Amino acid sequence: MKAHDLITSPAFILMKAADKFRHPTTAPNPLWQTDFTYLKVTGWGWFYLSTVLDDYSRYILAWKLCDGMAAKDVSDTLGLALKASGLESVNAKHRPRLLSDNGPSYVSGELKDWLDERGMGHTRGRPYHPMTQGKIERWHRSLKNQVLLENYYLPGDLKARIAEFVNCYNTERYHESLNNLTPEDVYTGRGQTILNRRRKIKLKTIEQWRRLYYRQKAT
Repeated sequence: MKAHDLITSPAFILMKAADKFRHPTTAPNPLWQTDFTYLKVTGWGWFYLSTVLDDYSRYILAWKLCDGMAAKDVSDTLGLALKASGLESVNAKHRPRLLSDNGPSYVSGELKDWLDERGMGHTRGRPYHPMTQGKIERWHRSLKNQVLLENYYLPGDLKARIAEFVNCYNTERYHESLNNLTPEDVYTGRGQTILNRRRKIKLKTIEQWRRLYYRQKAT
């Protein structure tokens, strides 16, 4: 049908995402991503998970399970992130910049005032540009792939399961995009030390196998 021009072209514009940011982050804390996702508790209805993720390391700095998606929920989560990062009371020259979508809670004047008071910038992703917040969207998928394997009947049970997964995600789960390090390894700056140690072990193992090979070949 395409060959005979019998299919009407779509009336919308298809926008292709770039492979990577033009100016990627090179250290923890210059850029934080934030977003909401929704989870259901049987008999209670939908709850909304607000998360703040460090763009460079993918480390989950803070999260909050909310009954809505208000600007106050966003600022509460950011407050937890500032405290967890140690930037709450530090007179840092460059505060983290926030990256979010264009949801009502993120474009509100209330959130703008909160960010301005703390010297934090705010960037909102372009509509129809899926890679802009790809890291936090990938976090949502990883979370739901595990957390939604069970049913929850109390909000406290859901919170406990989220907390368990966040700890695993940050400290135990290796990321291919992080050279098979954990987000905590990268965020705390010990990643390169671990990579150097792995490289030494690999070289030592290769040398041991090479010696064994030539020894067996000689006999």
